[in-house]
Amino acid sequence: MVRRHERTRPTRLQSGAESVANDPKSPLPAALYVVATPIGNLADLAPRARDVLSHSALVLAEDTRHTGQMFAACGISAQLASLHEHNESQRIPEILERLRRGEAIALVSDAGTPLVSDPGYRLVHEVAAAGFDVRPVPGACAAIAALSVAGLPSDRFSFEGFLPARTAARRTRLGELADASRTLIFYEAPHRLAETLADLAAVFGADRRAVLARELTKLFETVYRDTLANLAQRAAQDADMQRGEIVIVVAGAQAVSSDASEVRRVLEVLLAQLPVRQAAELAAQITQTAPNAAYRLALELKARD
Repeated sequence: MVRRHERTRPTRLQSGAESVANDPKSPLPAALYVVATPIGNLADLAPRARDVLSHSALVLAEDTRHTGQMFAACGISAQLASLHEHNESQRIPEILERLRRGEAIALVSDAGTPLVSDPGYRLVHEVAAAGFDVRPVPGACAAIAALSVAGLPSDRFSFEGFLPARTAARRTRLGELADASRTLIFYEAPHRLAETLADLAAVFGADRRAVLARELTKLFETVYRDTLANLAQRAAQDADMQRGEIVIVVAGAQAVSSDASEVRRVLEVLLAQLPVRQAAELAAQITQTAPNAAYRLALELKARD
């Protein structure tokens, strides 16, 4: 808690990073500016982001057509060049040379904060390694926006991005996360939503709480709050739910301790009649054990047999 007399005032940005709105004719210092753009509502473009984009010698965009439309709507005039997963490595020498000439370069993604499930990591790494400044211009981020309205614990969370497209690989990855006690954030493509929610319910447990946020800040923004099983069922039946940009926020696993000998006893009984995965799932429910822990023990017991 911050006491009243300890509250700090906003500090003035130093070494040329002041908003160029104060002096429209002043060029930006040479640096790579990582600029967040709106995820839907264009009014969310921050004044500093607008200034930086307007005064950059070059703006690197994932899709220049998409960014060009945003620039036109926001009254921004700037030179655009593409930077995506297929040409990022080839672009880096040119960008470094332009920085050496003292130019300011901006990096944007199609929407939100660059590098969050978007290209740009290699560029930022190489620019920093070459000794140039890399400066953030913060703004919208779909993952953080969804977390902020989810109503799930936010003291510890992790962004997991997109899960594997193939079912087996997706379930394997979810199995690695099933016992995590932190809140988990995923992005998902609309056409895979129903499958992913069904897999989440199967691996994490049907009753795990989750929030699905779609089209955040846009006209059809919708936030669904329910168990994973109910969300999976609804997604399979509701075509509207499977449209637009989607963020899934899942509550962490409950840390419940249980007696190892009791889990073993229950598993030994169940394994005599059931396959390993089904026995582990039932044992986890009966003994309130983390599903992954029960599954690992079930594999050990089955191997011994």
